[in-house]
Amino acid sequence: MGKKRTEDNNSGIVHPEVIPGEDERDLSLRPRRLAEFLGQQAMKENLSVFIGAAKERRESLDHLFLIGPPGLGKTTLAQVVANELETGFVQTSAPAMDKPKDLVGLLTNLKKGDVFFIDEIHRLKPAIEELLYIAMEDYELDWIVGQGPMARTLRIPIQPFTLVGATTKAGIVSGPLISRFGITCRFSFYRQEDMEAIVHRSAGLLNVQIDADAAALLAKSSRGTPRVVNRLLRRMRDFAQFAGSIVITQDVVRGGLARLEIDQLGLEKQDRDILRIIIERYRGGPVGAETLAISIGESVETLEDYYEPFLIQAGLLQRSPRGRMVTSLAYGHLGLTPSDASGGEVSLFS
Repeated sequence: MGKKRTEDNNSGIVHPEVIPGEDERDLSLRPRRLAEFLGQQAMKENLSVFIGAAKERRESLDHLFLIGPPGLGKTTLAQVVANELETGFVQTSAPAMDKPKDLVGLLTNLKKGDVFFIDEIHRLKPAIEELLYIAMEDYELDWIVGQGPMARTLRIPIQPFTLVGATTKAGIVSGPLISRFGITCRFSFYRQEDMEAIVHRSAGLLNVQIDADAAALLAKSSRGTPRVVNRLLRRMRDFAQFAGSIVITQDVVRGGLARLEIDQLGLEKQDRDILRIIIERYRGGPVGAETLAISIGESVETLEDYYEPFLIQAGLLQRSPRGRMVTSLAYGHLGLTPSDASGGEVSLFS
């Protein structure tokens, strides 16, 4: 287990057991070791080799770049890496670092071999990013002292560390920053069998019983995303308890998903509204991201980071240079036809 740290509101250092914005119950479901981390098998196998080799050489693990949609386990994997290395874990996010001195404060407090996790690394400010380059390569910091003709640069040594950067938007991370990461891991949506295994593991940790067919249905309806399936499992537990059942059955899951307006593909009401709007207002597309985001009342970032990846993965949405377009599968899933794209009577909120 990684070394424990207390929270420091000024420095951004966060105890690995406490993650801002998350229910502490979520943390009880987080894997602590690679063996407990289900899914992403090829990535895990490679990481196991890299971690084992670094430990044998008694060196810091090379810097690690994690890419993937929200909820797939990037933060969890960063913590797992720290646990496997048996070292400290320091967490922050790019938006939390406003000035270079914020990064300097974090880096100078690191102990040898610590894992330093930066979430949303694509949002780093240029001045902070440039300071990070030298730290990643030479384990030193360039700090300017004085002003004007009297200004001089000091090189401040820091302890060797492992930077773990996570992003949902690898395409906008600068080339110089990406090139300084020695290991890149791309998360994909989880397979059905992995999602079922996650359901059973989480049910055991929550001390609830779930039938195999109920677990399969829940896994199928969770967008291939562990965060989603764990959230839905808790809601199914609530529905089962309210119904007086000590077991989460397939009927409980069916009824619960219907009440939450989640369909058999895992689409939420907002997902279906996105597809319907493209069909009914924009003749099936193409439509630009900003226009679509305004139409559904969401930010462009939410549209691109949360909704679009799964809709594209499910084959319901396509991106083109001109904008977003629905596929024939989307028409079929919604029970619509191409004629509905030219002014049919289907209600957006049906």
